[in-house]
Amino acid sequence: MTFIKKTLTTSIALAAASTFAVTAAQAQMSDEEVRIGYLADMSGTYRDLAGPGGLDAMEMAIEDFGGSVNGSPIEVLSADDRNSADVGANTVRAWIDRDNVDMVGGLVASSVSIAVTKVVEENNGLAIVSGSAASSITNEHCTPNHIHYVYDTYPLANGTAKAVVEQGGDTWFMLTADYAFGHALEGDVTKVVEENGGEIVDTIRHPFPTNDFSSYILQAQGSGAKIVGLANAGSDTVNAITTASQFGLTQSGQQLAGLLIFLNDVHALGLEATQNLLLTTGWYWNMDDQAREWSDRYFDRVGARPTMVQAGIYSSTMHYLKAVDAAGTDDPEVVRAQMAKEPINDFFARNGQIREDGRMIHDMYLAQVKTPEESTGEWDLYEILSTIPAEEAYRPLSESQCDLVQN
Repeated sequence: MTFIKKTLTTSIALAAASTFAVTAAQAQMSDEEVRIGYLADMSGTYRDLAGPGGLDAMEMAIEDFGGSVNGSPIEVLSADDRNSADVGANTVRAWIDRDNVDMVGGLVASSVSIAVTKVVEENNGLAIVSGSAASSITNEHCTPNHIHYVYDTYPLANGTAKAVVEQGGDTWFMLTADYAFGHALEGDVTKVVEENGGEIVDTIRHPFPTNDFSSYILQAQGSGAKIVGLANAGSDTVNAITTASQFGLTQSGQQLAGLLIFLNDVHALGLEATQNLLLTTGWYWNMDDQAREWSDRYFDRVGARPTMVQAGIYSSTMHYLKAVDAAGTDDPEVVRAQMAKEPINDFFARNGQIREDGRMIHDMYLAQVKTPEESTGEWDLYEILSTIPAEEAYRPLSESQCDLVQN
């Protein structure tokens, strides 16, 4: 199999191992190729949770699939969206118009994903969102041309916030990233806290991204809230937790609730700073034999354990390719229908199913960060406390604002 890598919008051609004659199935493939665009933050705030490691995961899926589908080679183009909705939308528009990209994957910042899915809908393409968290992506911003795969803010709130309130954390100060993802998470957490008898004492929104959290942590300390909820992600979360530690927030009796914590965040901060933190995750590399087997292969390739987003990118790419193969075409409407038809049970997803709103529901997990004494190695960071079944984890269709849902 041959790899061709280019700079800028990197093009990685995964050529078939041998030359195939054009078959009847291949005749249904546009341009006799399947072209996938990988769009993510490759250099900024969200680099480590998806970024180049997500591209590696996508390439692994394509290699494992065999490098071609229905006799058509699979080509991958990649680009850095720089967490800009305009950059993301313009990149995808060019991919569709100039490069005939069939599917766009990755997609991390929610503002980028919302802008990109609108472009994809306008051009009757297909997108699979694996990194974004805003539940609005398959609620008010749903389209018939995209799927939201790994997680969203609804189960994050229903998992972490509910567990914290039930343990006595009934007054909250919300520190929120001021864009679509942060707003969605703040809204979902507020609903869960209040429905379970808690109170949001105050909310402060910070620019995205932010390096200096000093004034925000001082306001959180002054609020008197038992819980400081971090409705942010990536380096924003790392910087907020670091600043809270420097200011002695937890030593003074308040507790941090990281509402979107990734494995790389805990690894970067260390167990001394993050021990006993509750979090909700869609997947963990050490959760069972299947997860460990794939994660070992990923580790051998990348040198780090995968996040849930990186694992989800592999799973979603494989599910897409299987659907193209089964349908005998890369037509977006046909492929999306085929993807929704087939259940998803692999190393990543348990009880996975793509609903009519485009939300891929699957079991989620309430986890706790281990103490340094409990950890047996560098990446032994979580203990899974409980499983949140797929049908309970995500927003019920009866509450959906998606135009595709017939309530």
